[in-house]
Parts: sequence; C-alpha cells; structure tokens
Amino acid sequence: MSAYDAFTTVLARKEGHVLTVSLNRPAQRNAINGEVHAGLREILALAAEDADVRAIVLRGEGKAFCAGGDVGTMVGAEEGGATSPALGVLSTLDATRMIDMLLAVRQPIVCALQGFAMGLGATIALLCDVVVMAEDAVIADTHVNIGLVAGDGGAVLWPLLESFAAAKWHLMTGERVNGLDAVRLGLALKAVPAAELDDEAQRLAARLAQIAPLAVQGTKATLNRVIRDRIHLLLETGLLLEGATMVSEDHHEAATAFLGKRPAVFTGR
Repeated sequence: MSAYDAFTTVLARKEGHVLTVSLNRPAQRNAINGEVHAGLREILALAAEDADVRAIVLRGEGKAFCAGGDVGTMVGAEEGGATSPALGVLSTLDATRMIDMLLAVRQPIVCALQGFAMGLGATIALLCDVVVMAEDAVIADTHVNIGLVAGDGGAVLWPLLESFAAAKWHLMTGERVNGLDAVRLGLALKAVPAAELDDEAQRLAARLAQIAPLAVQGTKATLNRVIRDRIHLLLETGLLLEGATMVSEDHHEAATAFLGKRPAVFTGR
C-alpha cells in the first residue's frame, strides 16, 4: 500500500511521474473544510519528498472542481445566530495557509476544472501553474455574494491574469466566467469538451514531466516570485477588510440565505 492511499477526503494516485490529486467531497461539491485542507497539505508534503513525482494534476470528484469554503461552517452557533468573530479570523487564516501551501509545491500543478470553481475554489485553481477547463465549466470569485470582501487570493491572482478593469468587475460582482471566456481573458490556458478534460490534463502533466525537472521547478519558483510580491503588496489589507466583513450582519444574512435557499437581503451593516 502506497502512502498516498491513506487519505479519504482527498485522494491521490501516482502513475509514472504524474501524481493525480482529487478533492473528494462530491456531495458537498468538494467544498473546503478542515479535513480537506489537512489531507491536501499532507499529500503535497509527501509529493515534495518524492523525487519520482515531476508533475501534479489537481481535480475534483463529481460534478464540481471546488465550491470554495464550506458555507455550512460559516454560520455561528451562538444564541441569536451571530457569526463568530473567531471563526471569521480562522477562515481568513485558512485561506492564507492554502495560498502558501500551493505556492510552496515545487512540481508544476495542472488544474483540471470541471463544473465550477467558486471563491476559495477559484483561488486554488488559479494558484495552479496550468489551468485547463471544460468549455461549460465556470469560475468565479463569489466572496461579495456572501457579503465578504474579496481580500485573499482573488485580489492577488485575478488582476495578474486578466486586465485590471476585468478583474475589478469580476471581483466586485462575483460574475461567473465560462471555460471559453476564461481562455480569452487569460484565466485558463485551454478549454476542452468536458468529456476530454481529464485526458487533456493528464497529457499536459505528462508533457511537463518529460522536461528536465530542475529546470521546470526553478522556472516555476522564479515566476511565483511575482505572486509572492503581489501578496506582500495586497494581502494584509485585503485580509483585514475581509475579516471585518466576516463579522458583519450582511455576511451572516448571506450565509443563512444560502443554506435556506432564498435571496439575501443586505442592509450594509
């Protein structure tokens, strides 16, 4: 039994020089909770010590790549239903750890994005080195739609990949971008029919795995300095403002409305 076989909410299998990592909460559209975060961290730590792994494919089981942070954990259990301030702070810290974790992976990561990637799910996808999407898949940073400032990875990554004007619109509205438009805007490298997505991601990963690994890894580390510099510029302010909206009435209303499957009514408080 391989060490990669010991996980449940995140699955991993190695074939040749390619490690395929799958988020595995399909009933929850692969929303990120503590178990997924821990499993992904441990698998990537194993990969870091595995010289046989030269490329990684990151995908989601079921109909979606990743729905983002688990909204079910965002509604506080305090009397009166107020959102917990501590939970808000922990949520922003988790997003920061996820960014650091994915940037630290030395092997190139190919994201195979099916269905949708929302909020933190979009950030995870865009932190990958290559994004290939199903033509009918959608990606969006939906922080504002649940009453939160898009202050974490979205504020860093979207303006780096598409025009600043387009990034402002997408981050301030949470508007969804399909696979074909994502390629046009620079958010993804390729868009393919959904039935071809996994094969295309594996093909791209296999091509990366055939190139001199030290050269590929060093090139990735060099280019990721651009992202790290942007993080130093933006993240502290963004997370401070996002943390403030975590404890707002509008965020609690958005999370409650989402779970109740009704439109949210915002008051600006």
